[in-house]
Amino acid sequence: MGGEPPARTWHRGTACDGGACVEAAADDAMVYVRSSVRPEVSVRLSRVEWQEFLAGVKDGAFDDL
Repeated sequence: MGGEPPARTWHRGTACDGGACVEAAADDAMVYVRSSVRPEVSVRLSRVEWQEFLAGVKDGAFDDL
């Protein structure tokens, strides 16, 4: 093991207007999320964690942030 991680295809949210955008990529087991402003830093979530996060967003769990 070692070396560079495999290349990922990053997708931007449709609301991105060219500024600081949220980007996401996935492989078989994980979903990665990053900011287009600092693409060298990403958060790794399991597929289950990602689904829970999306459900929380849709339910308004983060609206007060």
